[in-house]
Amino acid sequence: MTEPLRSADYLPIPDRVGPVEPITPETVEEYVDGVAAFLGGAANVIMQLSLRPVGRGVLESTVDSGKVTLHPIKRLRTTLSYLAVALMGSDEERARYREAVNESHRPVRSTSASPVKYNAFDPTLQLWVAACLYWGIDDLYTRMHGPMNPDVAEDFYQYCARLGTTLQMRPEMWPANRAEFQRYWDKNLPERGIEPALRDYFDNLIDLTMMPRPVQFAFARLQRFVVTGLLPQHLRNEMRMTWSQRDQRRFDRLLRIISVVHTRLPKPVRMFPLNAYMFDVRRRIRLGKPLV
Repeated sequence: MTEPLRSADYLPIPDRVGPVEPITPETVEEYVDGVAAFLGGAANVIMQLSLRPVGRGVLESTVDSGKVTLHPIKRLRTTLSYLAVALMGSDEERARYREAVNESHRPVRSTSASPVKYNAFDPTLQLWVAACLYWGIDDLYTRMHGPMNPDVAEDFYQYCARLGTTLQMRPEMWPANRAEFQRYWDKNLPERGIEPALRDYFDNLIDLTMMPRPVQFAFARLQRFVVTGLLPQHLRNEMRMTWSQRDQRRFDRLLRIISVVHTRLPKPVRMFPLNAYMFDVRRRIRLGKPLV
């Protein structure tokens, strides 16, 4: 089980007491850290794909241009660009990115040979993916900075519906409040699992086998440690990962160190790479270049 951090362990970010005005694309930066995209990315993907139709959609996809095993840098760019646009983009920018993602998603649907039915346009699958993204952002924020003020947390939760509505998830599908979301999460998370083919896929993703050897040597061991630390216990078990109380203490200490350093950086540095990908999306729109 994960040991909760004590209140003395929390490192609040300066000026994050709570917004006077509603959260907007301009102010959401106060509640999103760029480093969380690196720390939580792989674990969040595992959680998203633990819903079998989502996982099968990735495993069976014929869209080679979007496969992380073939184009890891491009896949990182498009994934983090979506997160940046969903949270920080204008309505027009979100519409542009939706159109680009839709083009890639059109071929992603099950065939007669698929063990489960799926369609990348299915809003119920997108709800699960959006829920995982929100949960990951909130989980890492709490681990690193302590819980948000309850009113701020509710406002931020409502705002994060954009993680799904930037695609086809209908606004009314997003649980009405954080309490409803928690009930949705507690009901659905235990039902998620990892089939053997997905476990192999995830192991390769975690160990960075698609990257050059020096990158694997430098980062794969740390990534496996972080992924294991962030996964819920039953998904750790299905990934055949081990985790001890000593590991938990080391992980909590790592997050505290990162938080101490990160909270003292200028805001543009704290937001990297999300701000860089947002800039790139706007540049691509301006120049008429592909977004995905």
